[in-house]
Amino acid sequence: MSRILVSAGIGLVLLSAAGPVEAQRRRQPPTVYSSPDSSGAVRGVGTESQDIVSMSDQMMRDLLTVPQLMNASTPPRVIIDPQFFRNESSEIIDKALITDRLRVLLVRAAGGRMRFIGREYADATQMERDLKDQGIVDVGTTGRTRAMAGADFRLVGRIGTRDAVNPASGVKERYSMYTFELLDLEYGELVWSNLYEFKKATQDNVVYR
Repeated sequence: MSRILVSAGIGLVLLSAAGPVEAQRRRQPPTVYSSPDSSGAVRGVGTESQDIVSMSDQMMRDLLTVPQLMNASTPPRVIIDPQFFRNESSEIIDKALITDRLRVLLVRAAGGRMRFIGREYADATQMERDLKDQGIVDVGTTGRTRAMAGADFRLVGRIGTRDAVNPASGVKERYSMYTFELLDLEYGELVWSNLYEFKKATQDNVVYR
């Protein structure tokens, strides 16, 4: 009988402890989806989804007007990845979010007038080429080439910020500038440049990760 009473008492304690937690969970609002090109519920002075969408859209449209890309008799080979897109700003930014979105938009819009080189996947390409050389796999359906594809142009650029804080009010302000440039990989010439800039201020800043 004592064991039964003890077990019943433990059960009541657990139920009473779980009750407030379960009630709190029920009170929490459901997750709300919002469009990436609009301001979300959490806003600060840093780069947010609407900025990434806006800048990649703008850069894509401008790149489609570059004569060296659009008017070439042979579609030029282009590398667009984050390797030489330097972050010198005061915030942590996943640069690939920007370069990946820009590349995907260009692949869709260029209509074959540009060819895109996946240089960040060179190890995977070389591994497959080695297997073909060793006769472990066949040559596939496109045949062999002497070497992997070289590129004609590469996206380069820089991210910079200028921060200011009012110690009296606690208001924080940040000016952000994204510089995009297209580098000719034979001559070192910059054949295209553009920038995206914005300035934001807020009293209670958020943490970006």
